[in-house]
Amino acid sequence: MKNPRRIFLTLVSLLILSSAGWNSLAAQAPQLPWMAASMAKLEGELVAKYGEEQRTRLQRGMQQVASLWRAEDGGAADFEAFVQAHFMGNQADLDAMFNRFQYLFEQLSGHMNKIILEFRRQSDLDLGPILPFDQVFAGYDPSAHVTDDLFENKLAFAVLLNFPLTTLEERLTAGEDWTRRQWAEVRLAQGFSSRVPAEVNQAISQARAQAGQYIAQYNIWMHHLLDDQGERLFPPKLRLLSHWNLRDEIKAQYSNPEGSLPRQRMIQQVMERIITQTIPEVVVDNPHVDWNPYSNEVLPAAVQDSDLPVPEGLVVSDAPEPDTRYATILNNFGTAKLADPYWPTAPTLIDRRFDLNREIPEERVQGMFEDMLSSPLLPKVAELIEERLGRPLEPFDIWYSGFRPRGKYTEAQLDAIVSKKYPTAAAFEKDMPRLLRKLGFSKKRAQYLAASIVVDPARGSGHAWGAQMRSEKAHLRTRVSENGMDYKGYNIAIHELGHNVEQTLSLRDIDHTLLEGVPNTAFTEALAFVFQSRDMELLGLAKPDARSEIMKTLDDYWGACEIAAVALVDMGVWHWMYDHPDAEPAELKAAVIRISKDIWNRYYAPIFNQEDVLLLGVYSHMIMRNLYLPDYPIGHIIAQQIEEQMQKAGTIGSEFERMVASGNIAPDLWMKHATGSEVSAEALLSATEKALEELTAGAK
Repeated sequence: MKNPRRIFLTLVSLLILSSAGWNSLAAQAPQLPWMAASMAKLEGELVAKYGEEQRTRLQRGMQQVASLWRAEDGGAADFEAFVQAHFMGNQADLDAMFNRFQYLFEQLSGHMNKIILEFRRQSDLDLGPILPFDQVFAGYDPSAHVTDDLFENKLAFAVLLNFPLTTLEERLTAGEDWTRRQWAEVRLAQGFSSRVPAEVNQAISQARAQAGQYIAQYNIWMHHLLDDQGERLFPPKLRLLSHWNLRDEIKAQYSNPEGSLPRQRMIQQVMERIITQTIPEVVVDNPHVDWNPYSNEVLPAAVQDSDLPVPEGLVVSDAPEPDTRYATILNNFGTAKLADPYWPTAPTLIDRRFDLNREIPEERVQGMFEDMLSSPLLPKVAELIEERLGRPLEPFDIWYSGFRPRGKYTEAQLDAIVSKKYPTAAAFEKDMPRLLRKLGFSKKRAQYLAASIVVDPARGSGHAWGAQMRSEKAHLRTRVSENGMDYKGYNIAIHELGHNVEQTLSLRDIDHTLLEGVPNTAFTEALAFVFQSRDMELLGLAKPDARSEIMKTLDDYWGACEIAAVALVDMGVWHWMYDHPDAEPAELKAAVIRISKDIWNRYYAPIFNQEDVLLLGVYSHMIMRNLYLPDYPIGHIIAQQIEEQMQKAGTIGSEFERMVASGNIAPDLWMKHATGSEVSAEALLSATEKALEELTAGAK
């Protein structure tokens, strides 16, 4: 998971207007009665002062300011005085303004980010118990009032007066010919295209912090799961976070020679209990009870594998979790919806996620996902998996990992190798220069990048937190237990390292910090996938060859389809909530189950010969990250295009640096610079088809 590229820009977001254009929309926006006369007066005076060539720019700037000016900002005299003082009519003054705003906003964003990072330290890191006040600190966003403040002191209006708000059509058609400075100006203005009140931003931040806290502690103690014979299928002390670790344990079991099927089936049953909220509340993160997920019987723990104290007043009961999962989603939905009135051209979070944050329309994204899932390649890959397993497919096989080189090693073997190599977070941090060298970065660059990243032990699954200011370091978080880092934590750490390298390069080495980052989250996910796919190679346990490349492609496609189906569920759930804004948690639960089954039945039931499976609704992102999941399949799509370019160039390091140097420009334009083509699933589909053909030819 990647944190927002800039806390400041996240608060005010990015406005993508319809193709009608900003000028016509701004002209139609409600304005104070005196506004038209004042603008006409100012136009005459300032054109006379600065020349006719400034007329169009002045008109646009005043319209942009007028669209967000409120009565409390002042009357006609205040408006006229403001425009007279802050319109930069000559290039030298405009250059000075741009440079100072760019520098100061980096400082603002970076220092706010540092405060938030520190305030979340106890909540995010594995540093002992979380006390009630820690939760308050984690939910407090000191930058929530920045937007209000900058509009109140009129710095926001100064930007809108001098730099253009552009439409999506303008960026897609004219953006290819813009200079880097022009792109930076566009991103600067977009940061002030809406005026969401501070209390709304704070409510959104608080809701997300609460959701993150809920998920970060949603662990299942696996040794305390009992089958119908009372047997314990999992080793002591195995504590798995939902959904990440549960899913990854299913993946890990494909490499175990014996007993994997009962374990995988049991994890599926646990997942289904979580989705349906029939999981007994007492079993969540509690090693003091035993639980049969099939019968749902709960008993006092007959064995002890934890030093955690018994909770005071513990009652052993099979009473289910009271739909907390869905109440948490609705809380996020309700707070996100508070911002809707302040985005007239993007009036729902759905609009903002696709048109604003991703800059790829939802219809196009959905089309790419459906292209992958409806391709005749999917049943062919499924048939191959069935042959390799030697049994009919079961629902959890959507997470089949047997194509990967790690299939040669058991999870226990991998854990032993990793824990010996990385007994602490500091050990991983110390090894980062070597890891980066193996990924193709020069010795000097590897040392530079490693010195820019701090590794922390995470309480949850892990994430990457960018610096957002050149003088600070990025933070890599992953789980490290008292026994050292396990393979799951290592795999996540390599993924997050990819994020951190992107975050560092796209901040420290870019020409304009206003272009920090990449076009959207999917791009940084794609770059992180490039690192993550080489985790076994970085451990020295695999060496790339023709067959391993074929298997990697098949694994990428199978995984991309699975997460695309999950993303379609996430998208469907948000549409349902907007259609049912007053829904209760139980109603949302029923909707999530129905949507999950519908997507499964459409794409997977014909392949698995089993209907009404609800596993696609298990992802924790649905609870803690509003409509985030589509970024992953888009990331897989982009990763394939990036990987092919890197293979052509014969290197990862230098190509990674070249691509990231484009910064936060339009997605298709970034991809054209990086690979020569727009964002498309075609590369992944073509690579999969070729891999199947080569595999078949090799078998003959």
